[in-house]
Amino acid sequence: MSLGPLLSARSPIPWHAFAAFAALAIGGAQLALPKGTLRHRAMGYLWAALMLAVAISSFWIQQIRLLGPFSPIHLLSILVLVTVPLAVWHARNHRVAKHRKAMIALYVFALVGAGVFTLLPGRVMHDVVFGVAQAGP
Repeated sequence: MSLGPLLSARSPIPWHAFAAFAALAIGGAQLALPKGTLRHRAMGYLWAALMLAVAISSFWIQQIRLLGPFSPIHLLSILVLVTVPLAVWHARNHRVAKHRKAMIALYVFALVGAGVFTLLPGRVMHDVVFGVAQAGP
């Protein structure tokens, strides 16, 4: 495993990936730690900001072009842009069950699920995790 392919990728791919990594770590902690605390709220706002950054930056990543300059994954980005503020609104209005459901769905589908697709051959994260295929001698 080498971060070389990620660090040498064109912008905004490195920012997008590092924001996603941070969101993955913070989201995992959020799921494991006690809820309703000041720490949970502060980490939650940071997680929400990271998720929005990941979603917004995705619109400048256009390696897979199926719908003009976009791919179906960009539909997930639009869903994130709608769901994150809605989930925060649910929390602020004490709709805990709806908040929990939305946040868990975002974590599982928008981070973990979408992250799995970054491991497909030809993608930067595939090269990071599995190495870049080298031509033989």
